[in-house]
Amino acid sequence: MKTKNMNVQAYFDLPYNIVLRHITDDGGSYYFARVQELDGCMSDGETIEEAYANIKEAMEGWIETKLDAGFEVPVPVNAEDYSGKFVVRIPKSLHARLAIDAEREGVSLNQYALYKLAQGQNK
Repeated sequence: MKTKNMNVQAYFDLPYNIVLRHITDDGGSYYFARVQELDGCMSDGETIEEAYANIKEAMEGWIETKLDAGFEVPVPVNAEDYSGKFVVRIPKSLHARLAIDAEREGVSLNQYALYKLAQGQNK
């Protein structure tokens, strides 16, 4: 996608991936929103609707600030653009440790590596 000379509204109209999470802590509960492609673009709200409205406002300000400063604004990510496969080179000792742990769990090395990656994602 060509991004030169795009204005704030043109970016704002693109289908960015907004992640909404319900957060419950000692202070109560709220909804946290972030835009996956726009690093640091986040907001919250007491309801889903409020969090969504607030993240849209945050997006507009984030995009405007980046453009005014001469930075490039990332375009939305489309999951269909990715195969789900990548190759990683790791030290032999880590490979051995993962293979042993996978065998102990009775799963393939690929399944075990996916499990370990997913554990890190949830932190």
